[in-house]
Amino acid sequence: MGTITVGRENTAPIELYYEDHGSGPVVVLVHGWPLDGRSWEPQIHPLLAAGYRVITYDRRGFGRSSRPGAGYDFDTLAADLATLIGELDLRDVTVVGFSLGTGELARYIGRYGTERLRSAVFIESLAPSFVKSADNPDGVDDAGVAGVQNAILDDRYAWLTGLLADFLNLDDYLGKRVSEEAVRAAWAAGAEASPHATRACVSGWLDDFTADLERVDIPTLILHGTADRILSIDGQGRRLHAALPAARYVEIDGGPHVMCLTHAAEINRELHAFLADPTTSGAPITDGATS
Repeated sequence: MGTITVGRENTAPIELYYEDHGSGPVVVLVHGWPLDGRSWEPQIHPLLAAGYRVITYDRRGFGRSSRPGAGYDFDTLAADLATLIGELDLRDVTVVGFSLGTGELARYIGRYGTERLRSAVFIESLAPSFVKSADNPDGVDDAGVAGVQNAILDDRYAWLTGLLADFLNLDDYLGKRVSEEAVRAAWAAGAEASPHATRACVSGWLDDFTADLERVDIPTLILHGTADRILSIDGQGRRLHAALPAARYVEIDGGPHVMCLTHAAEINRELHAFLADPTTSGAPITDGATS
C-alpha cells in the first residue's frame, strides 16, 4: 500500500512496505521470522471489524520490503519501527510484536521510550533473553545459532519445511487447527524472504533485552502458548512475566509457536479484551480464564 525509506545501501534506497487500513485507535503489528506482514491475516479482519486502524509492515529483507545486505540487528530493526511510527506520525499506538517482533518492540521501548505508545503486546516473546542459562535451559548458545545458520545455508527450503512443522506442531494440528494450504502459504512466504536476511536475523537470538524491559511503563499484555516448541513457556513467557509482573499474562493451552494461526480465536479474544481495557493486569492465567 505504501513504502517508507529507512536508509540506503550503495545506490538504492532501503524501503519498508506497509499497509495502513481502517480508522480508530492505532494497532501496529510486527511480524515474526522468517515470515512477513501477511502472517497477521487471522488478526487483521477482526481488528478492522472492531473499529481499529491496523498497520502492518514487512521487516527489511522480508515480504515486499527491500532486501539489503545489512541491518538485521535489533538496534537497526527497532530504528526501522521508529521511522515507521514517526513518518506516519502515529500516537497513542498499541504495538503488537510476535516472536522476533517482540525483540523489535522491546528494543524500540528501550531506545525510544513510550511517548508515542498506549500499550504493548508480546506474543511468544524472545525477551527477556533466549540465551541458554540456568534460568533458561531450553535457550540457545553460539553453537545453536551457528547450527541454524548452517542449515539455512545448506538447504534453506528443506530447513523451512522442518521449521514450520515445529512452528505449528503439525503432528498434532495439521488438518485440525491448520490446513495444508495454510502451511503452503507460510512456506511460500518464508521461501520468498531474502536468504541473507533469514540467516542474519538468527544472530539476534543472543541479544539480552533486560535493560530494555526496564523502560516498559505502559499497560502490557503477554501471550504465550503452553506447547511452544521454539520459545519455551518456562524460559520465555513466564520469565517475561516475572520481569513485568504488572502485565496481564495469559497462557494459551496447547498453543504452538505460531498460535496466531492455529489458535486465532483464542488470541483474538485476548487481544480484543486487552485493547478495550488495557489497564487490566493480574497473575498468570490459563487460556483466558479469569484470575
